[in-house]
Amino acid sequence: MADARVIPLGDGDRNARLAASRAARKVGATGPAAPRPRKPRAKPAAEATGYAEPDQSPPPAHLPADHGDDGVGAGRDGAGGTGLVDWLDFLRRRLTGEYAVDDIGFDAELTDKVLLAALRPLYDHWFRVETRGLENIPDTGGALVVANHSGTIALDAAMTQLAVHDHHPAHRDLRMLGANLVFSTPFVGELARKAGHTLACNPDAERLLADEQVVGVWPEGFKGIGKMFADRYKLQRFGRGGFVAAALRSRAPIIPCAIVGAEETYPMIGNAKALARLLSLPYFPITPTFPWLGPLGLVPLPSRWVIEFGDPIPTDHYPAGAADDPMLVFNLTDQVRETIQQTLYRLLVQRRGVFV
Repeated sequence: MADARVIPLGDGDRNARLAASRAARKVGATGPAAPRPRKPRAKPAAEATGYAEPDQSPPPAHLPADHGDDGVGAGRDGAGGTGLVDWLDFLRRRLTGEYAVDDIGFDAELTDKVLLAALRPLYDHWFRVETRGLENIPDTGGALVVANHSGTIALDAAMTQLAVHDHHPAHRDLRMLGANLVFSTPFVGELARKAGHTLACNPDAERLLADEQVVGVWPEGFKGIGKMFADRYKLQRFGRGGFVAAALRSRAPIIPCAIVGAEETYPMIGNAKALARLLSLPYFPITPTFPWLGPLGLVPLPSRWVIEFGDPIPTDHYPAGAADDPMLVFNLTDQVRETIQQTLYRLLVQRRGVFV
């Protein structure tokens, strides 16, 4: 298999890089397939969900056809499919290396047409995710999305990435910061790199923000996703505020994000600590279905989700060197945490039920 062409971060205009990436993916193609008509998505009634009507912004007219529904599975708007010619052309580019990645390893085509396509049935039909406030993520420029973490398995991060990618008006890619365990795990670490994610450290965060990317961080880490069901929707400690320092140095807005529904997918009622230590894991979950039902216990419960992106917290008005002020970093970290916690409480009050 031939090597993909690498597009470096921070080298020239980002739009030019994206154009080059799309051109590279089309080299040698037998010709563009006829566009398939878009099937409009039905808008769920607010009365049926208990939440406000979700964002259903159509793709902007300037996006090319390959941002629509010509990909593997559903397109960016969650509808449509692909023809045999598209499949064969996609496989040919994989084999010949006629696709582009950046120097972190992000493969935009593979992410859109394979990795996220596998998650769309969960998003649309199993969790029935509703998104709010996507307009708070800017169409251009860097931004830092900060969200609560829960659910035993980090499905909340994957669903948030899909929400931004498919339903934001500019269809932006959410570049997430992950723990060491993610990137040291065989196969999982490689897929995470292909999806555009990198290590949760300040240099990588600042590098992505400087390249005008939308970056996602879950400051609770394993303390959040590994907490007991009795502690659901109670935010854990946000660490030392490294994400705030990265935003201050990059002068990027911080966007608080609250996720309701993930806590109920795998209710964690116990933790086999001895087994976790044996396997070098932060925790080993015991849920009502796992390990009692074997592989069937890995099927998440079909809770209904809502993901809400709050008003941006600007950082560009702070003076140079503000990131080195520990009191300012602490206060901003506490502000973000409190905003997310209060949003969770509000969404829980509005929720009609866990599964309806």
